[in-house]
Amino acid sequence: MNRKERSELAEWAAVHALKCGADQSDAVVSTGRETEIEVRGGKTDKLAEATRQNLSLTLYVRGRYSSQSTNDLRKRELQAFIRDAVASTSLLSPDPNRMLPDPKFYPKGAPPDLQIRDPKFEAVDPAARIRLAAGAEAAAMGQSGRIISATASYSDSCWETSRCHSTGFSGEREQTDFWISAEVTLEDPAGGRPEDWASAGSRFFSELPSPESVGIEAARRALAKLGQRKIDSGKYVMLVENRAVRRVLSVLTQAMTAQSVNQKSSFLDGMIGKPVASGLLTMTDDPLIPKGFGSRWFDGEGLAAVKRTVIEAGVLQGYYIDTYYGRKMGWDPNSGSVSNLVFKPGERTLEGMIRSVQRGILVNGFIGGNSNPTTGDFSFGIMGGLIENGAVTQAVNEMNITGNAKTLWMNLSEIGSDPYPYSGWRTPSMRFEDVQFSGL
Repeated sequence: MNRKERSELAEWAAVHALKCGADQSDAVVSTGRETEIEVRGGKTDKLAEATRQNLSLTLYVRGRYSSQSTNDLRKRELQAFIRDAVASTSLLSPDPNRMLPDPKFYPKGAPPDLQIRDPKFEAVDPAARIRLAAGAEAAAMGQSGRIISATASYSDSCWETSRCHSTGFSGEREQTDFWISAEVTLEDPAGGRPEDWASAGSRFFSELPSPESVGIEAARRALAKLGQRKIDSGKYVMLVENRAVRRVLSVLTQAMTAQSVNQKSSFLDGMIGKPVASGLLTMTDDPLIPKGFGSRWFDGEGLAAVKRTVIEAGVLQGYYIDTYYGRKMGWDPNSGSVSNLVFKPGERTLEGMIRSVQRGILVNGFIGGNSNPTTGDFSFGIMGGLIENGAVTQAVNEMNITGNAKTLWMNLSEIGSDPYPYSGWRTPSMRFEDVQFSGL
């Protein structure tokens, strides 16, 4: 199904819903293709390819609301599907705040070229996909005789979506993703089985890093865990590696939604214009970054994507507000979800930050745990390494960090110059003071 056919079908479905009795409708037609390859022990262990198509329909019927979907895109079958969907929606309890966004919040003008679809996606050689996974696996296995097993994978996807609102908005989104990853398991002389992973991705096939670099990085990370153990409990300087920062940052972002504020489950309620973190933290939500993993012209409701600063020098500037909770709170919507997060960087890489620590713990991963967005309390399992006199001297695991996000983010004392490149959350490494670790 090409773009014209998808767009016409979405418009037809939105209009047909009105003919069946809906007051408003939002139709989304999506088509996609996904490939996944896995190599283990030098052999292709998994080779899967799937194509999908779907129509999602959001209906507003006399104050009632529902979302329904089908993968049968034949118009004859869709007529019955839409008719029944409208009828079933009319039986639900009414909610006056459920409706499509005001058209003034839709994007205007021509969409920017966000460069998130590789025009050569269809030309990728199937044999090249297998070679990439095999290259990562072979590189990982070649790093040490202590490696018991390595599994490497290659995946890609292409999704094309047409959206049509009965209130006048229509938009297209086409995106591709390409990923290489590797997982490594070691034999530890102490009897453990440490393991770790690495992955790298891109919007364009030609911009993927070498598979060997991914396999070598996975092995390096796993080898750094040899001899891991608990150390004494206490308060330490905590360095969090860039790819792991998302876990502690999510305690903040969960509390930054209008939904959380409305439901009285946000420790940031009433904090707009007030400090919520160290003055070092400036965080911008930028949906218009070329090739960004979170880039978009409009969000999942059709709201225009706009760059905005959400925390500036530690001060909260606003919440993530969708249409529904915006209406309930009397606020204009600006999107209820994160796109690309960009941070004001510091001056040092993680290696430079490590050299400045006399005694602390480097956290390069989290295991389990939980957080409470109402209070900000958290408890996370961690893995990483003990830092002594500017160097990592001992791998650590089976330890927890506990505390409250209000204190943790006020104790942010340094931000690195190394934003994580393989996520829409471009988090740099960060240093926090006086973090409570539970171990021996």
